[in-house]
Amino acid sequence: MDATDHIDLSYLISLTRHPPECRVLVLGDLMMDHYAWGNVSRISPEAPIPILQIERETEMPGGAASVVLNLRQFGADVVCCGMVGNDAEGERLVAALKNSGADTNAIVRADDRSTTLKTRYVGGVQSAARAMQHVLRVDREDTTPIDEAVVEEVLAKIAAVINDCSAVLVSDYGKGLLTTDLLQRVIETARAAGKPVLVDPKLGDDFSMYRGATAITPNRLETERVTGIAPRDADSMNMAARQLVTSLELEFALITVDRDGLYVHAENNVSMLLPSRPRSVYDVSGAGDMILSTLGFFLAVQTPLPCAAYLANVAAGIEVGKLGVNTVSLAEIRTELMAVTTDTAGKLQSMPELVSTLETHRQRHEKIAFTNGCFDMLHVGHMKYLNFAREQGDLLVVGLNSDASIRSLKGNRRPILPEDERIRLLAALACVDYIVVFDDDSVQPVIEQVRPNVLVKGSDYGFDGVVGREFVESHGGEVVLAPVIEGISTSAIVERVLEKYGTADAADAENGK
Repeated sequence: MDATDHIDLSYLISLTRHPPECRVLVLGDLMMDHYAWGNVSRISPEAPIPILQIERETEMPGGAASVVLNLRQFGADVVCCGMVGNDAEGERLVAALKNSGADTNAIVRADDRSTTLKTRYVGGVQSAARAMQHVLRVDREDTTPIDEAVVEEVLAKIAAVINDCSAVLVSDYGKGLLTTDLLQRVIETARAAGKPVLVDPKLGDDFSMYRGATAITPNRLETERVTGIAPRDADSMNMAARQLVTSLELEFALITVDRDGLYVHAENNVSMLLPSRPRSVYDVSGAGDMILSTLGFFLAVQTPLPCAAYLANVAAGIEVGKLGVNTVSLAEIRTELMAVTTDTAGKLQSMPELVSTLETHRQRHEKIAFTNGCFDMLHVGHMKYLNFAREQGDLLVVGLNSDASIRSLKGNRRPILPEDERIRLLAALACVDYIVVFDDDSVQPVIEQVRPNVLVKGSDYGFDGVVGREFVESHGGEVVLAPVIEGISTSAIVERVLEKYGTADAADAENGK
């Protein structure tokens, strides 16, 4: 079914704006994701393989640690429980989690095994203007099951914190930490404490170690391996999900079916297929972690299951549009939700979508104009300014400050109009082609991703005051200053209202006098 017919998107939008506080326990396989980025320009003379000329290297926490970072991005208080080796990678991994604000006191350090390290070699073909893609992945890991002493140490750390947590998320990559004994005892402890347990399972032929959990979130292949049912359509998805719920004594099962979205079946016979939006998929790594993180977070703050699953589907769709394992912000989810409402006419886009869309315009040799602002209480000055900006190119992209960004820049009394209303007003203008919302105080990161041919700002800034000018000009673009209409601004309108009505008159007006 079409989930938008049954889910109140305005409720979801408001939920992403000010979600309740929560504390979540994440248990699972911690690892470091290392990336070697480069360019492929020739084939090796020694073997039929590409030669990757490495240009830069990056790393970030992966596996269960990725779930932790996702939750921290949402604003959750997170306790991380897992295991790392006493090595340099382990030290950097724990330090990164601490820097994110996560509680790392429940992480076990092992002398007899190394920290799991995944190295991905990613290359592009610049001469052919091809997108980056994975060339090779190399794993360094020890998947030996932990011994009983470590099991007891992990259980003790969990017992010390579980009563203060709203949910337990388990990320199983099969690296030896999550033995059947540990999993069953954790599930028993959590359920006895009234805490939901959500599991992203490892690939295998047996899910019995997850019996009694609240839910599991297998992908299509994992589901087929365990149930013997290939979830290809709604009927087979329902059969597979029902079998998982019944055989594992779950409250619900959520099956990720890649291009088809998510399928949810609960023990109360509620079933739902949430289709994915068509998009350019750059990298599916991290999608499972994103679904577990988002689903777990919103269930932890008492969001109904259909809504939490819908939000998880949206977040995963955003994540696969990025290269590598990346976090997704609530602002990005909110932008995606607003983009599916009819009154934005497809103009509102997330940054990954916008970057892909603009590439098509560049191939047509169209000139991209860009401007940015708060556009709070849209007025005639804004209209003239935006029309001027549109005249400078073949299309106009508007960077819109989010509510959080405006509060940071202008104080807690602004904005007057919330983000979703400002988006809808801008989208109604014929001169605006695309809108992208940003949270930062500075628009510089947005400009660097949009790479406009023309950057437009008001003449009151002066060339030296235009943020992004040096970047745009260094790429062959230009900065154009728009004429400003004196005496017309949101602040001036507010002052006029206060002068005309005042506090008492405004109160009378509200009472209909």
